[in-house]
Amino acid sequence: QVQLVESGGGPVQPGGSLRLSCAASGNSDPLYLMGWYRQVPGKQRELVAYEVTTGAVNYKDSVRGRFFISRDVAKSTVSLQMTHLQSEDTAVYYCSAVPSAGAPPYWGQGTLITVSS
Repeated sequence: QVQLVESGGGPVQPGGSLRLSCAASGNSDPLYLMGWYRQVPGKQRELVAYEVTTGAVNYKDSVRGRFFISRDVAKSTVSLQMTHLQSEDTAVYYCSAVPSAGAPPYWGQGTLITVSS
């Protein structure tokens, strides 16, 4: 059973920056994918960014160029550096990990980011 612990959320002003971090434990092998999703009340959870073990990354279009994902495969950690934050980025952000291709994801507990002046 993989457990994910997130840190780094909180309030921030528009145009500001935040860094989220996530550490996985309980996995005996490197995780195939680690990434971040977000959810606003009343809406579906959506992809923000992920990175697979090959180093390939994928970003939601609206965050590309503002958010940057990085992971340490050996340490089972992933971070999300968020810059030029906008009010539309306000959401609960969830760390996600997929142990192998096609397997169901594990989720962290979520951390709230509020972008407001």
